[in-house]
Amino acid sequence: MGSLLFFFISWWGIILQVVAIVHFIRRRPDLYWIFIILFGGWIGALVYIVVEVIPDMGSSGGSYFQVFPRRRRIRELERAVMDNPSAGNYEELGLLYLDEHDYSRARAAYDKAISSRTDQADPFYRRGVAEIHLGDYAAAVPDLERAVTSDPNYDFHRAKGLLAHAYAQTGQPEKADAMFQQATKISTISETYYNYALFLESQGRANEARQWAQRILDKRPTMPRYLRRRERPWFRKADLFLARSRVTGK
Repeated sequence: MGSLLFFFISWWGIILQVVAIVHFIRRRPDLYWIFIILFGGWIGALVYIVVEVIPDMGSSGGSYFQVFPRRRRIRELERAVMDNPSAGNYEELGLLYLDEHDYSRARAAYDKAISSRTDQADPFYRRGVAEIHLGDYAAAVPDLERAVTSDPNYDFHRAKGLLAHAYAQTGQPEKADAMFQQATKISTISETYYNYALFLESQGRANEARQWAQRILDKRPTMPRYLRRRERPWFRKADLFLARSRVTGK
C-alpha cells in the first residue's frame, strides 16, 4: 500500500512539474522559478502553479476559460451567416477570429462586413489590425487612417501607434515619425514603444531606439503583478532588442 501511494505521488509530481515547466517556457516569468520547479520537486511545481499559473489564467482577460465558448460561438456564427449574412454577424465573427489570432479569416469577415454604406470606423480599424498581423501594411494604412481620422484617440491611442508602424513599413518615414511622436506623447502602450524603437533603429537613431526599448522595461517595477504577466511578451522583446543592440553596437 505504501509503495502504491509513493508511486501515485511520484506520478502526479512529474505531471505537476511538466505543467509548470511548459508554462514557464511559454510565459517566461522570473528566472528563479525554474530552479524552484526543478529542485523543489512536486512541492516546488505546486507552489509555482498556485503563484503563477492560476493567477495567469485570471489576468489574461479570462481567455483560458473563454476559449471553448468563443469557438462554439464562432461555429454558431459561421452557420448563421449562411442564412443571415448581415454586417453585424460578420463584425462579431471577425472580432472572434481576432481573439483566436486567425487573422486571415478575421480580415475576410471584415471584408464582408464593410460595404459602401458602412460609416463606422471600428470594422475598418479591426481589419487594419488583422492586416498588420498579416504583414499587409499597404492595405492597413487606409483602414487605420480612417479610424484615426474618425477619432484620434481610437482604441486608447493604439490606432495611432499601429498607423505609425504601417507608415514605417511602407516607406513613409516622415509620416511614421510624426505619427509615432503624436502617439507616444499620450500613450504608454508597450507595443507602440517597441515599434517606435524598431523604426528609430531603422533610421540610424540607435540611442533613441534603445531609450524607447528601455522605457518598456522601466514600467515593470511599478506594475501590478497581473499587468506584468500581460506585458511579459513585450518585456522579452525589449530585452532581446537591447541585447541585440549591445552586440551589434547599433
